[in-house]
Amino acid sequence: MRPQKTRWVKCMPGQRYFKPKCKDKKVLDEVKLTIDEFEAIRLIDLERLEQAQVAGRMKVHRSTISRILAPARKKIADALVNNKAIKIEGGCCKFKE
Repeated sequence: MRPQKTRWVKCMPGQRYFKPKCKDKKVLDEVKLTIDEFEAIRLIDLERLEQAQVAGRMKVHRSTISRILAPARKKIADALVNNKAIKIEGGCCKFKE
């Protein structure tokens, strides 16, 4: 398997743990969203950029953005539908100055 290419992100997300109010943290299942998945979601869904633009900002190929987005959206949907926490950590990232 090839090593992952470094993905560039603007900054570390401020809040890195989101949980539903209805469950105690001790009995809460969680999904892990990587920092590069978070950045791709932020740029595509919040900033409304095209995949090619996001690829340029993160310094990866456009097809890599597609591969990052699919599991990220599935994880977020799983967390929302099944009352799971979202923990943002890890990934092969470097931060822009």
